[in-house]
Amino acid sequence: MDSFFTASKVLWFFATPSNLLVSLAVLGLVLLVFRRRRLGTGLILTAVAGWLVFGFSPVALYMLSPLEERFPQFKDDGTPVTGIIMLGGSEKPEIGNVRGLPSFGEAGERPIAFAALSRRYPQARLAFVGGSGLLFPNGDAVEAQMIRMSLPDLGIPEARVEFEGKSRNTAENAEFAKALLKPKPGERWLLVTSAWHMPRAVGCFRKVGFDVVPYPVDFQTAAPDRLDQPFSRAADGLDKTDVATREWIGLVAYYLSGKTSALFPAP
Repeated sequence: MDSFFTASKVLWFFATPSNLLVSLAVLGLVLLVFRRRRLGTGLILTAVAGWLVFGFSPVALYMLSPLEERFPQFKDDGTPVTGIIMLGGSEKPEIGNVRGLPSFGEAGERPIAFAALSRRYPQARLAFVGGSGLLFPNGDAVEAQMIRMSLPDLGIPEARVEFEGKSRNTAENAEFAKALLKPKPGERWLLVTSAWHMPRAVGCFRKVGFDVVPYPVDFQTAAPDRLDQPFSRAADGLDKTDVATREWIGLVAYYLSGKTSALFPAP
């Protein structure tokens, strides 16, 4: 598992479009310095073209939409809920621990939904699952600490939440969650994570024999028929392209390594 974790993080760093475009531009400049003008100019022009396409066009939205539409939004049909699991990933412990305040990224909808569900199902067990996804984590960079710090603001008693703070990736999220919660047949567990991350998460939980009900949040696309809007900032488009690329690569890598139940898990 350690080698898989390290390899996946290294692959994520070098395979994302934003990092590849920067690498191409830098390599092109180096070649120009060494008077390889044709090749250097070609690489720089390729990087600029990629920056324009992935930064401003809606390519990222078309990449994200199949991931987000794979599992429908949750509808309460009255069936009792045994527990609610929130996966880490929205927290920024490297900032929050220094500032002494909870710090969250774009996936801040996860704790909001977690708090809302805790009130809707007051008898349900609550669990936060997530350690650190950093390639070189330190002892303080634990996502669970941010959630503990946030519980008073979320209106959730800390005694009600079960914490798993050692998992480093989605496969370990599922494995360690099952070991912590020991689900029984017939129980109903809601899984809260970003919509674009849900297929891989569900696949990992199914692989370890933990049946969960998807509760997708943090949508990055408005709807399948509203994907043609270009980005006004290249940074936004590149960021979403990186997220989508990571998930598609993750689905393939997890399937080939036996960490998920299917290449593209479905309802």
